[in-house]
Formats: sequence, structure tokens, C-alpha cells
Amino acid sequence: MKTLYTDDGIAALQRYVDESNRIVFFGGAGVSTESGIPDFRSVDGLYQQKWKYPPEQMLSRSFFDANTDEFYRFYREKLLIAGIKPNAAHIKLAELEKVGKLSAVVTQNIDGLHQAAGSKNVFELHGSTLRNYCMKCGASYSSDFIVQSKSTVPLCTKCGGVVKPDVVLYEESLDQSCMDGAVRAIRAADMLIIGGTSLVVYPAATLVNYYCGDKLVVINKSATSGDSVAQLVIHEAIGKVLGAIHVNA
Repeated sequence: MKTLYTDDGIAALQRYVDESNRIVFFGGAGVSTESGIPDFRSVDGLYQQKWKYPPEQMLSRSFFDANTDEFYRFYREKLLIAGIKPNAAHIKLAELEKVGKLSAVVTQNIDGLHQAAGSKNVFELHGSTLRNYCMKCGASYSSDFIVQSKSTVPLCTKCGGVVKPDVVLYEESLDQSCMDGAVRAIRAADMLIIGGTSLVVYPAATLVNYYCGDKLVVINKSATSGDSVAQLVIHEAIGKVLGAIHVNA
């Protein structure tokens, strides 16, 4: 492992990027904090805030089923944030994909900002707030429908069923086809960048173990479990670091 900061770390990262053609980015909540979306485990994260119930409980499937009203009050206030836009990290990753340097983004985030920045091959391990479906008839709805619903619990306009966000709640399994695609991409990568994640959410965090190359990079403000095995570690904001990278086809 080699831990570098700011200028030296960015220079080393630039060399790795220039030498690679199948980069995969594996990211978490820290990628979107610079867009104004709170993360979960930092000092100001959702898990540190005071609610009637712990956020971990409110984001579970059993809580959704038993306390749907309360779930949606929390969900609308904290997970559906208006006016958010991609930041420098999202934009740079999309640029790297466009020139053929980056093959996939594997994200634990549910905000759709990678696609908004222009990324095409995105594996959303935990789903997306942008997709919603009726639990009774399967009809699809946008996030605007959830926001604008006149009732606390959004109901399907076709059959009256409860509309659920297409996000993976605690106690639910990750989509197997998404996991399989992420594994294939990471296995084939000649460089893996882990960014904006503490690598404590399982089973998503186990995916990085499928990387077999020698250009493992960790970019995160705080230490992670991946630091000890990485070739390059940069303890900085992900947007600041990726934003400084030059994209060369």
C-alpha cells in the first residue's frame, strides 16, 4: 500500500489512469455528498440524526410493511432531495467512459447521479429512487409521482396498490443479475477505483474481492478496510481528486 495526498496522489492516479483501458469504479455515499446528499455514517450522516425510530429500522422491509406512513415521511424528507446535480466525480467518470477508458460504474447509491452525468454502464446495487412500482400490478412511476402524491402513502392510479421505491431495503436481497454484472466487470478490470465508501455495507463491499489486478486505488476521506491491500490510497474528497484527472483517450 502507498498512501499519498493531494498533488502526489493525483499524479500517481493520473499515471494509473493513463495506463489503463478497463477501469471500474466502485463507489458509495461519499461520491454524492459533494452534490448535497447526506451520507449515512459520517458525523453529520443520517445515522447520527435523531428520529422517532433509528434510520436503519425505518429503511428496513419489515418497517416499510408495518409503518408505511412513517417510512414515507422519512423517505421524502431525507432521500428525495430536490435540485441535486452531478458533481466533479460523476462528470469525470462519465468522461472516462466516453473515451473508452472506464468500462463500468458499480454504485451503492440510489440517486441516479451517475446516469445524469452521462454514464451508461452503471450497476446500481441498491436500486434507484428514480424508479418506483406498484406492488400489486407492477405499474411504473417516477420519483415525481412520489413527491407529488396527495396521500402520505403513494397509491397506484391503475389499481390502488401501494407504490414502492425500487430501492433495496434492509432485509431484502440484492438483484442477482446486477450483482453478476458487477462481478464480471470487476473481474475483467485492469484498474479498480474504490471511492466515497467505507466498505462496511455487505454484501456489496465483498465485490471488490473479485478484482485480480495490480492497480487498486482507494479514494476516501477516512480510512477503509481496503487501504491495507491497495496500491494507492488518497484520503481526500472524491470530487476533488477525480476532478483533477485529465482524460486522455
